[in-house]
Amino acid sequence: MEKLFNELGLEQNLIEGLIKQGIESPTEIQVKAIPMGLDGADIIGESETGTGKTLAYLLPIFQKIDVTSKDIQAIILAPTHELAMQIYKQVELLSVNSRSEVRSTSIIGNVNIKRQLESLKQKPHILVGSAGRILELITMKKLKSHFVKTIVIDEGDRMIDEDNIDGVKAIIKTTLRDRQIMLFSATISLKVVEIAKTLMKEPKVIKVGDKSVVNPNIEHIYFVVERRDKIELLRKLISATKPSKAIIFINKSDEVEITTSKLRYHNLKVEGIHGSSEKENRKKALEDFNEGKIQLLVASDLAARGLDIVGVSHIFNLDIPENSKDYLHRVGRTGRMGEHGLALSIAVERELDLIKNYERDFNIEITQKEIHRGEITEPQIITKDRNAGHNTRTDNK
Repeated sequence: MEKLFNELGLEQNLIEGLIKQGIESPTEIQVKAIPMGLDGADIIGESETGTGKTLAYLLPIFQKIDVTSKDIQAIILAPTHELAMQIYKQVELLSVNSRSEVRSTSIIGNVNIKRQLESLKQKPHILVGSAGRILELITMKKLKSHFVKTIVIDEGDRMIDEDNIDGVKAIIKTTLRDRQIMLFSATISLKVVEIAKTLMKEPKVIKVGDKSVVNPNIEHIYFVVERRDKIELLRKLISATKPSKAIIFINKSDEVEITTSKLRYHNLKVEGIHGSSEKENRKKALEDFNEGKIQLLVASDLAARGLDIVGVSHIFNLDIPENSKDYLHRVGRTGRMGEHGLALSIAVERELDLIKNYERDFNIEITQKEIHRGEITEPQIITKDRNAGHNTRTDNK
């Protein structure tokens, strides 16, 4: 029988706030994590993007905040500016909808530090942001963290990698000894679990869903082309499929702008996001994409991690991802809420073995197609037989 929010121990004002967002029943990760969070347990939670992980940790935090205090009581750490702002907006929305007096602010890098210092004068209860900037303000003694009783590490597999772990550890050391730490991510390796356990006290490990299962609503097809012809084929596929909202994935962040420019040349409504682009530009691109002002978003895996974008009809792999986990993350952004999704991969000959790996790992069929006179058709070209290792003709009459 489906659980209800009031069975999880949540206060009525929070439940009413969720109803205003159109959320009436909890997801599986919320059912498992919320009671543990309310009990103060340390948590390692794994669940796919779009399954409600943010509310799984926010709701217990909100319920335990002492709104009469002027101290920071919770810090939420995120690996990218976009994800931090996405979480911050959810905090603000929940506060308004639940008529709560919980105050919050965002603290991220590459933003005017004076404005952030001003926002701290409003005495926020919750900080959302990047480990680097938050640690910088703590070190400058501009931010007092010794009353923080909850730390959330979102996209934990990235937040405790070698680039971020030192900053995360340093922030944790400045907080209460009897703090609660919750780590959430779409995928968590055994290595991440082991590192996380060194930061926590007897954490509860929650794993929701089978990470090796691809949404059955997604159709998978691929095309074989010379590398120099990839952009031209992509343009033709966009014209043939007429996606309402599509994400184009590439492997290298530094090629996002080049790809975006080439598509703009053909008068396509497209923007790109990558790690080094200006924060305001990335924010604007995501807003325009979500609102339907642009049709296409070019992104690297890194820039797209954790972003919950709804209504994506097509995924284009301009570059084939190098591992199965990234393929799963990419295609999982379409075919949601029972809708049909289409994942199109544009491969060169040497990438065909990767496609074969995805078929084996996820027990799916990725069908070869070609485009002829503006329509996607069965292949009538000579390609490499991935199973037999020799050339074969694949005419379909």
